[in-house]
Amino acid sequence: MEGPTPVSALIHAATLVTAGVFLLIRCSSLFEATDTTLTVVTLVGSITSVFAATIGLVQNDLKRVIAFSTCSQLGYMVFAIGLSNYSVALFHLANHAVFKALLFLSSGCIIHGMNDEQDLRRFGGIITLFPISYVMILIGSLALVGFPFLTGFYSKDVILELAASKHTSTSNLAHTLGCLAAFFTAFYSFRLAFLTFTNRSNSSRIVILSGHEGSIKLTLPLMVLGVASLFVGYMNKDLVIGLGSLIFGSSILSLPDNATIIDSEFLHPLIKNIPLFSTLLGIFISWLITNTSSILSKEFILHYKIKTILKEFYIYFSKKWHADQLVNEVLVHRSLNFGYNVSFQLFDKGIIEAIGPKGVTSKSLNSSRLASILHSGFLYQSSLIFVTTVCLFIWYWPIYNIFFSSMDLNFLVVLIVYFMLYF
Repeated sequence: MEGPTPVSALIHAATLVTAGVFLLIRCSSLFEATDTTLTVVTLVGSITSVFAATIGLVQNDLKRVIAFSTCSQLGYMVFAIGLSNYSVALFHLANHAVFKALLFLSSGCIIHGMNDEQDLRRFGGIITLFPISYVMILIGSLALVGFPFLTGFYSKDVILELAASKHTSTSNLAHTLGCLAAFFTAFYSFRLAFLTFTNRSNSSRIVILSGHEGSIKLTLPLMVLGVASLFVGYMNKDLVIGLGSLIFGSSILSLPDNATIIDSEFLHPLIKNIPLFSTLLGIFISWLITNTSSILSKEFILHYKIKTILKEFYIYFSKKWHADQLVNEVLVHRSLNFGYNVSFQLFDKGIIEAIGPKGVTSKSLNSSRLASILHSGFLYQSSLIFVTTVCLFIWYWPIYNIFFSSMDLNFLVVLIVYFMLYF
């Protein structure tokens, strides 16, 4: 759902997009009653995190890359809920709101200064034109990928540690997919930064000459969010994470058997650092493939983009795993065919018209023509009809006594008044 950049920042950070996660957290007492539901939530969340991240790899719209990263981060929150760590999911939701709003508003400054251009392939070399936006995008991207000691690190890595310490097949799968999603997130986040700021410019001369940083009204909120992206996670981690963190009280229910907080504290450091290794690897590969100043030649990169299986993956991910095609063919097209063949042809043009204007009505009394004759608008004709109707009621009173003796007299009065008003 596309919208203006401030609206995107609002709905992705605080309202529409995150409402479902907040609802799941508030329903913790229901989910804790059944392990099957928690397993389903964990699987759906972990698969979503990878699904959206792979689509974000190949997007070329500046805001669309950030939007798909939101979907991926929501997957982290959801599978944290499936692991019965509701407070950590809510902590990641709050942290994510800060740096995702920063990313969207920073992209809005760039789009505004670049004459409403949003295609990453038309950017490049604008680091000197947008120094503040560059710093803010860099801070937001580092927080998004979970770089150590930034806001996203204190919630994203904890979610993966909790998944690794659960020691079930579902949680192990969630941890593996979450680390894979962390790799993809680092790749597309720094791909965005390289294509936008550090690569050679692909913009037109007119756009470059007119490019400018936003005013203080635009950059001041970025600075506030940038500081929050650096320190909010560190300042609030002890309120939510660890033993004795009961900030939410009885608002969130988590059964003791499902808690894995203690086990996550004693994981092997190698397991704890798997997300960090995945993130650094994603940044490095993004630099190799995307950045024009990498050690790989353009011919080498072009060969692997066009001649190898990477091209097939690119096409597959750019089509969103054919999810839209599947929905269109299974649901949309069949619904449209049903609406045309059944609702329209069978009922509207068939049964209803056979009973209505082309059938019984047209072959019965020509009521419309008779009504048009009686309603000529002349006063004498309306008076004649009124007097005639009253006389008919008076003259045929015995018929009323025979057939309508059980009828309420009030109903008869209403009927007479109706005829009087009608004519």
